[in-house]
Amino acid sequence: MEKRIERPEYLDWLKIWKEKQIIKVVSGVRRCGKSTLFDIYKDWLKDNGVASSQIISINFESIEFEPLADYHILYEYILSRLVPDNMNYIFLDEIQHVPQFEKAVDSLFLKENCDVYITGSNAYFMSGELATVLTGRYVELKMLPLSFREFCTSMENSEALSNAQKFNMYLSQSSFPYLAKYRNTERETNDYLRDIYNSVLLKDIVARLKISDVTTLENVTKFLFHNIGNPVSVAKIVNTLKSQGKGADQKTIGKYLRGLTDSLLLYEAPRYNLKGKMFLTTNSKYYTVDLTLRNMLVRGRDTDIGHILENIVYLELRRRGYEVYVGQFDDVEIDFVAINGEETIYYQVSATTLDENVLQRELSPLQKVRDNYPKYLLTLDEAFGTVDYDGIKKLNVLEWLLGS
Repeated sequence: MEKRIERPEYLDWLKIWKEKQIIKVVSGVRRCGKSTLFDIYKDWLKDNGVASSQIISINFESIEFEPLADYHILYEYILSRLVPDNMNYIFLDEIQHVPQFEKAVDSLFLKENCDVYITGSNAYFMSGELATVLTGRYVELKMLPLSFREFCTSMENSEALSNAQKFNMYLSQSSFPYLAKYRNTERETNDYLRDIYNSVLLKDIVARLKISDVTTLENVTKFLFHNIGNPVSVAKIVNTLKSQGKGADQKTIGKYLRGLTDSLLLYEAPRYNLKGKMFLTTNSKYYTVDLTLRNMLVRGRDTDIGHILENIVYLELRRRGYEVYVGQFDDVEIDFVAINGEETIYYQVSATTLDENVLQRELSPLQKVRDNYPKYLLTLDEAFGTVDYDGIKKLNVLEWLLGS
């Protein structure tokens, strides 16, 4: 049996929603582990009394199921295989390949003996008709590649390595589960990542948005990868491309930018005015779904440890269920404002603050915000326990990522 990396938090989410009359949607970038998660869950169902005949599983990435890419045919196919008087568990993987799939999914949802699970590799399939037809009828799990903790758990004999050694491996071997399972050469890793990159660009962006100028799209992508953690605007991208002799208008660049975030290759952290309690529409920051992928395309930037740490903290906060923003307070900036319901937490991220001037620079924005929400400074500095600066707690970022 192929080695699989268990994803217990994601699996627990599926168990919680099991047999509840609501559609379970799992979204995430290509090859982040959605299909494997379904396989693990199906095995768990069988181990807990569900017969194989009660499980209907279709992966639309497989040519075997290409004839079902018509929602009428898909619905009839599933209908003919339902086991009467029993719960049927229906898994539709990469459902975005079926135009108007929501009509088939909605009809299955109406049946009391259908427990429906779907996945998609971009944000497109969760927009438009789906949002209107299935409003209030689905819950969504937003899946990411491996966290640092999951990566470490998947390693054999990891206890022999320090956290710093494991972290360096995490950055060089990628967070995509397939690459984490095997010790690949740099060339093999790059070939795999380039295949993901090309698939996302050509299938999830170019084909969807009917883009003819693929070269400009790639230039925009590399610009954003190069500038993770820096404030970015459409106008800034246009001006940069023009300075390089590569013309593009703001409308086109805005379209490409939306395509890249909808493809889940990049994530946007909008700015949030802490005084006015309002979201700002300019100078968002962008972070990549995988840093090894980014470093493959942007050579010479793998030493930018400050922004690399920011990227990893941003994704971890998303994993933990927070909406994440860049905080703006007068003339200072807070790296992240993490909000989940009534809970708000502030984070500053820095490679090191052993230099007193750097420490004061990082603490200053948090000190200016005078409220009672938790405030953290995350660094790579080794520390014994938590250091407290008048309520601002300094933590080792690797221990924080590991949940210690």
